[in-house]
Amino acid sequence: MKIVIQRVSEASVVINTKEVAAIQNGLLVLLGIENEDTQDDIDWLCNKIINLRVFPDENAVMNKSLKAVDGDVIVVSQFTLHASTKKGNRPSYIKAAKPDVAIPLYEAFVKTLQNGLEKPVQTGAFGADMKVHLVNDGPVTLIIDSKHRV
Repeated sequence: MKIVIQRVSEASVVINTKEVAAIQNGLLVLLGIENEDTQDDIDWLCNKIINLRVFPDENAVMNKSLKAVDGDVIVVSQFTLHASTKKGNRPSYIKAAKPDVAIPLYEAFVKTLQNGLEKPVQTGAFGADMKVHLVNDGPVTLIIDSKHRV
């Protein structure tokens, strides 16, 4: 499981001209799921998201977590995070999980994150053509792969 986290001062997701998610201070999380991913990957990544100290403290040092600043989250599924570009110029998505595997893991990820934050988490729509708007604050952008924990 791979995520791209962006600290945002605002973010939103639009599907067919309708805004389906919007936040101010918080994190935009792009989520890529592989066939081998499990609840263990979800638990580890959600714990990481909740506790990463990427928000500024009173001295403008990144020392506060999402939970500490009561920030909001939007989770957007993004199979392209598992693109392989080793051969040719057309990316291969063979490592990305198909919907029958990915959708239950995506839903479990959102639920686990909500439980850890003790508040709702906004989302896009799995498999939809989405327009994601954001103002990256910092900019702060992190890429985390649950298969590379060490």
